[in-house]
Amino acid sequence: MDRFLNQIICGDCLEVLKIMPDNSVDSIVTDPPYELGFMGKKWDSTGIAYNVELWQECLRVLKYGGYLLAFGGTRTYHRMACAIEDAGFEIRDQIQWIYGSGFPKSMDISKAIDKKAGAERKVIGQLKRNDRVLPSGQGGYHGRLHEQYQEKGRESIKLDITAPSTDEAKQWEGWGTALKPANEPIVVARKPLSEKTVADNVLKWGTGGINIDGCRVPTDEDRSRPIGPQNNANTYMKGWKGGKTESHPQGRFPANIIFDEKAGRLLDEQSGISKGSNSGIRKAGSEFGQGSGWNKHKNKDTFRVGHNDSGGASRFFYCAKASKKERRESKHPTVKPLNLMRYLVRLVTPPNGTALDPFAGSGTTLEAAMLEGFCFVGIEEQAEYIPDIQARVKQAQAQSQQSLFG
Repeated sequence: MDRFLNQIICGDCLEVLKIMPDNSVDSIVTDPPYELGFMGKKWDSTGIAYNVELWQECLRVLKYGGYLLAFGGTRTYHRMACAIEDAGFEIRDQIQWIYGSGFPKSMDISKAIDKKAGAERKVIGQLKRNDRVLPSGQGGYHGRLHEQYQEKGRESIKLDITAPSTDEAKQWEGWGTALKPANEPIVVARKPLSEKTVADNVLKWGTGGINIDGCRVPTDEDRSRPIGPQNNANTYMKGWKGGKTESHPQGRFPANIIFDEKAGRLLDEQSGISKGSNSGIRKAGSEFGQGSGWNKHKNKDTFRVGHNDSGGASRFFYCAKASKKERRESKHPTVKPLNLMRYLVRLVTPPNGTALDPFAGSGTTLEAAMLEGFCFVGIEEQAEYIPDIQARVKQAQAQSQQSLFG
């Protein structure tokens, strides 16, 4: 296995995986093709993400109890998830990565009807766009903006606003064909345990769990909450004598939803600022708990419940902050945020573990693994992206050494 550690291998991932030893990596974190033909790229329409044999090889090289995290597109995720399950993985969950920077790729039906009729639309205004423009290859409004940007520069970008001409076009004004993309699902799958319990599996292989405390959602708020006793001897408040207890000092339990910074701000704008109640009263003799009886309790004394914190709704979830130099001149069109990949790698890779990415792309996962102190194995078939990956890994090495030596 040593010859694969911290190596970037250019080749077909299925063929490379076949020569890797059994049970040799601790986690797999990857962003495979979504099979949508994105920007006309051939690698995004090969069907490899639906190939059961590929995921069987991933299963073989992954240690028992090891986790696989794989991004998917909203339209094609189900086919990838089925292939992963058919390969022998257990589907444990789905993480939703929610972002605010997506652009709609919708056709204007009213304009299409006028175009089909050969009718000229009256220009009633102009829309200027001076902020971020999508790469070439995107259709509709943003595709035309990109063409103008390439020809005239950012400051001169503008687009005519037109009114429908034909009666049919007027009828379908405001209708389109797609929603704004704002989320990507991530399959959370696990290789079945070899031992009877997770504890036994962790002791034998070092895999089987996820790093809860290492991925908690941090907060600067007062996390203390006053509590009172419960009369069930098996509950966590047994022996309580009054006073306060703290929720976990490292923050909230990680959820299966992740936001980017922009999406977090948008959520907070909608939710407004709320304060966690610290003055809720549970009267003596009242019932609380779940179910119709098996988990119901009656408290003996009156006591207070609730958290003493405040903020927008995004405080309940991890928000991945993007670096200003996120892409680092990468040629790859689908670069994921580095902090997001660091969080995901940290979530499922044990200490001193090795993370595998069979679709290395721009190398973000490999850089993330190095910065988190893990080894990596990266596979990428497209030779044009190898320099991007090497640059990321080199920078991560320098950053790690700088951190090590102060």
